Amino acid sequence: AGPGLKVISTMSVGFDHLALEEIKKRGIRVGYTPDVLTDATAELSVALLLAVCRRLPEAVEQVKNGGWTTWKPLWMCGYGLSDSTVGIIGLGRIGQAVAHRLKPFGVKKFLYTGSCPKPESAAEFEAEFVPLTRLAEESDFVVVTCALTPATQGMCNKDFFSRMKKTSVFINTSRGAVVNQEDLYDALAHGQIAAAGLDVTTPEPLPTDHPLLSLKNCVILPHIGSATYATRSTMAVLAANNLLAGLQGEPMPHELLL
Repeated sequence: AGPGLKVISTMSVGFDHLALEEIKKRGIRVGYTPDVLTDATAELSVALLLAVCRRLPEAVEQVKNGGWTTWKPLWMCGYGLSDSTVGIIGLGRIGQAVAHRLKPFGVKKFLYTGSCPKPESAAEFEAEFVPLTRLAEESDFVVVTCALTPATQGMCNKDFFSRMKKTSVFINTSRGAVVNQEDLYDALAHGQIAAAGLDVTTPEPLPTDHPLLSLKNCVILPHIGSATYATRSTMAVLAANNLLAGLQGEPMPHELLL
């Protein structure tokens, strides 16, 4: 856009797609859309977790391809949330909203990790702040809802997956680059963990011949965390209002402070 660029408005809560250093250097203002997509993304995270742990896409496929025959005791068995331990990586707005929705399922214990403890946020769930390694070792379900930063990039890697239980389920609805996808593939293919569900990948869209897509125990969605009509409409209006306020030199409804 050249030197005329004064304002950027992104219709997202994430801003890892913006060249922040260059933007800061040029004094460009940035508007974004936090808060408004929290509920939609939390709902999608829970839906993805349930779909993965109860093997719903696999089960639908069995109905379609004739795999559904006589009753068998262990056929299509998965893992339940009742009495489980759920580990949340990043107990921010979305992480808290996920925990709030999972609590009524009878989760026994919540663990969380992040840059620092959040006792007030964790109180509702009696969630315990633990190191990432302990969260990996003790969780039956790991849900990643953190922001992508230099500290979180590639954080879920070979060492992380090797610490998880063989019966554990891994869910990522944050950013694809938080996960080392090669290491995740190896963990899923070799039974290191039970299953995974991703709403975010690297790159996006994921190539149709990507190895992860060949696995039955991996469910991948096309980054639809905020995709409800109401949420996207609210995001669009907020993005437009951020832009207009920025152009008029007024305070934005939601400005990213660089």
